[in-house]
Amino acid sequence: MHNELTEKDIQLMRQELDYRRTVLRPKLIEDVQTARAFGDLSENFEYKAAKRDKNRNDSRCRYLENMIKTAVVISGQSAAGTVGLYDKVTFYMEEDDETVTCQIVTTMRQDALKGLISKESPVGKAVLGRRVGDRATVHVSDSYSYDIVIQDIQPGEDTGEAPLVGF
Repeated sequence: MHNELTEKDIQLMRQELDYRRTVLRPKLIEDVQTARAFGDLSENFEYKAAKRDKNRNDSRCRYLENMIKTAVVISGQSAAGTVGLYDKVTFYMEEDDETVTCQIVTTMRQDALKGLISKESPVGKAVLGRRVGDRATVHVSDSYSYDIVIQDIQPGEDTGEAPLVGF
C-alpha cells in the first residue's frame, strides 16, 4: 500500500519522528526505570502506565516510519479553476439545503471538525478536479449517495498549519 503524501506531510512526520526518538523516548525509558524501582511489578500501576506510554510512543514511531517508507510524493498543484489539494471549496448540499465550506487535504492532515476533509473521503473524491457550478455525486455507501453543487473555489497551499493526525 502506498500513501499519497506531500513533501510537507513527510517533513512534518520526520520532525515528529525525530522528536519522539531524541526527546520523548529517553524520558519514557527513564520513567519506566523509575517506576520499576517502586517494587512489586504485579501491583505497580506507575510501572504499567509508564510501559503503556513507552509502547504507545514506540508504536507511533513505527507508524510514522512506515508512512514515510511507503509514501508516494504528490503535488498540490491543480489546473486553474478546478478543485485541488489544499483548496477551500464551498458547496451546496441539496438534500439538506445547506452550504458547507471545507479544505481538501491529505489523509495525514484530515480533521472534519475543523473543516479539513481528506482527498480520499467521499466528499474529497467527489469534488477533486471539479469546477464552480459542477454538480457532483457523493457516494457514501452502495446504498446511499447525495448530490452537491460546487459554488466557490479558493486556491490554497500547504502552509503546514494543519497538524498531523495522531492516534
